[in-house]
Formats: sequence, C-alpha cells, structure tokens
Amino acid sequence: MAEPHPTFLRTFGWSLVIAVLGLAGGFWYGGTTALAVVAILAVLEISLSFDNAVVNATILQKMSPYWQKIFLTVGILIAVFGMRLLFPLLVVGVTAKLSPAEALRLAMEKGDPETPGTYGYLLNDAHPAIAAFGGMFLLMLFLGFLFEEKEINWLTWVERPLEKVGKLDQLEVVIALAALAIAAYTLAPADKISTVLLSGILGLITFLLVNGLGELFNLEEDEETGGNTQLAVATGKAAFFLFIYLEFIDASFSFDGVVGAFAITSDPIIIAIGLGVGAMFIRSLTVFLVRKGTLSEYVFLEHGAMWAIGALAVLLLITMRYEVPEVVVGLVGVGLIGLSLISSIIRKRNMPDDESSETDDDLPEPQTTQSR
Repeated sequence: MAEPHPTFLRTFGWSLVIAVLGLAGGFWYGGTTALAVVAILAVLEISLSFDNAVVNATILQKMSPYWQKIFLTVGILIAVFGMRLLFPLLVVGVTAKLSPAEALRLAMEKGDPETPGTYGYLLNDAHPAIAAFGGMFLLMLFLGFLFEEKEINWLTWVERPLEKVGKLDQLEVVIALAALAIAAYTLAPADKISTVLLSGILGLITFLLVNGLGELFNLEEDEETGGNTQLAVATGKAAFFLFIYLEFIDASFSFDGVVGAFAITSDPIIIAIGLGVGAMFIRSLTVFLVRKGTLSEYVFLEHGAMWAIGALAVLLLITMRYEVPEVVVGLVGVGLIGLSLISSIIRKRNMPDDESSETDDDLPEPQTTQSR
C-alpha cells in the first residue's frame, strides 16, 4: 500500500486535525444531529468553493512561504471566527440596531429563520446589502482580469477583443457601476435600493483601495530590487496587502454561503464549525495547488476560475430578488473550471515536445523582493 505523499500530509495535515476536532466539537455541542450537520456543511463548503481555491492560488503563488503560512494560520482564524461567526453578528447588530451582546443573545436563541425577529431572519433580511458588497468586489476582480493583456487566452474569441476594449481608462469601474445601478433598480426590494447602492459602492471602493495599495507597495519593492520581478515573490508591505486582498476575496466568496447555511441549521455555532472545517480544507487545497505547480502546468485553470468569479458576482446580484440554490452556484463554478482543465490538458498534449518537457529546473530561481 503506497504511503501518502509528504507534500500532501504537510499541506493537509492540519486540515485533517481541524476536521476531527470540529466533528468532535459538534458531537459534544449537540450530539449526533449536530455532528451530521457539521459534516454536511463542511462537505458543502468544500464542494462549492473549488473555484475559490484556484483563484486564491493565483495570488498566493506571488507570496513568500512565510506569508503562505500566515494564510493557513491567521487567515483561517479570520475565515472561521471573523467571517463565519463575527461577521453575521455584526451584520445583524448593525441592520437591526442591536448591541453586540444583544445580537449574540439573539443568535444563541436559534430561532426559526422564517420567523420575523429571529437572528436568521434578520441576517436574511440583510442579504441584498451583503450580496451587493460581495458582488461588486468580485465583479471588479473579474473585469480587471478580463480587460488586462494576457500572455495566453482561453476563450480567445471573447478575451482578445475585450483586451483591446480594456485599454479605455477605468472601463471596469464604469461597467461595475452600471451593473450596480441596474441591479439596484431591477432586483433589489423597493425598500432596499439605497442600501444596495451604498453597499455596492463600498464594495467597489474596498476593491480599489486594497488592490491599489497592494500594487503601490509592489512597485516600491520592484524599484528596490532593480525591477527584476519576473519570478519575484512579495514580502513586507506588498505581501501584507496581498494577504488583505486575499482575505477580502475569500470573504466575498463566503457571503452567500453563510446566509445560505441557515437553510440547513439556525445554530450559528454549528454553522461556524461546519463552514470553518470546509474553509480550512479550501485553504490547504490552495497551498497544495501552489506547491505542486498546478497552475503553471494547467495554464487555463486561472481563466476558468476567473470566469467562475464573474458568474458568482452575477448570481450574487440575482439572489437579491430570486433564490439561487447553492448547488447551482457550485455547478457553474465547477463546470467552468472543469472546462478550463480539459482545455489545459488538450493544449499540453498538443504542445511540441521541447516545450512540454520544460521543467522547473530549466527556469531561473525566484527572486524574493525585500522590504525596508
């Protein structure tokens, strides 16, 4: 019997430990029923977030091993306790004008999400604003990728013309604002239009701010290293803002899942444990993709993930009026990534031997940028 690959164990070891602890904690908290719900939520999070892992990997590969470890440690604390537990409490507290203690008390009552005044009901009522913020953030990420010049195109009949159009300054901002206006006045409830507009604009501003700061500090480090950045990895301030950028992307992916989890259970503790276990595996998968060089080997995976982001952004806006099952969202993402993987395999097989046989040993060593 073959032994597990050391890279696999090193990358997924903590995820397996957290999974065992999470399942044990669920059983201790609520018996076999809670144990089963934790397992269901974890599997749901993993199966629906593969596109998240691919997108995260495209950013994480630009960061040093130290910051990759930060992503797996500090990052998972933010993902579990920040996004899966504290964020819903904050949203309910702000929208219902409750104190943190009152919001926590309401959450622990585990009321029926269909009953007005309960924690789940209030969180669902805030969904249009949450969807607008996350949808705009992800839409800006997708449009930025779509309009930038790329060495390799996947859907050439779409991507190449859009690259030319993308030379227009701030085109992605104009399109995102137009999409927000259309969504607010056609999809948002009548009493939520102003809230949706404000939330969407905040999502757009957040993207521009975090992305802009990351690029600014990255340019500063490029100057310090003489511009030798072909294979450079970010450290210092540039890596820090890449990490923040990564956390916002992860948060945008999780918005809909956190609200949707109340369709399975109204217990915020069980939701945090189940989604947290799944989030840990997604983070480990992200690091595994980076360490195995999967993105460089299957060159269209990033394209498929970015198109999946665009689809998710649109679906988030649609959910302001219509219910979209998470299974549909997951199938769209997995389908696009699957198609991009198939395209990558076909391209790899059709490449000349001298190109396809190129290995990492043939490439120059990465240059790590240093911050002051």
